[in-house]
Amino acid sequence: HAQAESRPRHHRRAKHYKKYSRGWWRQYRARIKRRRAIETAKRSLRLRQLRLAQEHTNEKAVSEGKSVAKTGPSETKKIAASAPVAVPTGAVVPGGWKGSQPPTAELQFRVDNQGGDQIGSASISVVGPSSPNRGEGSHNRSVGGVSTSKLRSNVIDRMVKENGWVVNDYQKEIAGQPVYVVVAQSQAKNGGVESRMFYFTEVDGLIYSVVTNSPVQEAERLAEESEKVINSLKSRVRPTQRASVKP
Repeated sequence: HAQAESRPRHHRRAKHYKKYSRGWWRQYRARIKRRRAIETAKRSLRLRQLRLAQEHTNEKAVSEGKSVAKTGPSETKKIAASAPVAVPTGAVVPGGWKGSQPPTAELQFRVDNQGGDQIGSASISVVGPSSPNRGEGSHNRSVGGVSTSKLRSNVIDRMVKENGWVVNDYQKEIAGQPVYVVVAQSQAKNGGVESRMFYFTEVDGLIYSVVTNSPVQEAERLAEESEKVINSLKSRVRPTQRASVKP
């Protein structure tokens, strides 16, 4: 952490305009547009989760020959917790990933093994909109125009609060698109070490984060499943770039 903080950082400062000038109003409208894009994406996540949960319940009732009844808000929450969960673009997550709470802005999952025992947890959330100002030559050091050093710094701050530490970071390609990965660890309640993986990727103008938490011995499995989730995010938005994933 200390080593990371000692590195010089170069942040692009936003140009300041006189209040209520034309430039100021351009910045203001752009800021409001980005804020609305994030709020719309979060609402879309919640509505899609509820809709998929309701459709699953209706299909199950029809297959069992039962009548389909309308559900209230409390019943919808119970259904959403037990129904198959989908990522923001609608693709279903791996079989061992189950919703651990009613739909929120951050989708949270518990990851089970084939025996039904929990081996870890995961979450998917919208970090924010991609930056329209992308400098030349910065492709390998940013995700959607956002500097990887800033994303890494955010992970470091989070791990410090959770008594963890960052081990490594790197970039790779999934579904033909760059993905920034931060590898971290933290101490488990039983005294062991837990693996923490942070994935950042841009999809349709928004930066998504996929975060996993598991014992070290299960880290490789969750990494493979996380890449499948990221692949489904990208392939649903860009079907021409769909990549095959072995089950």
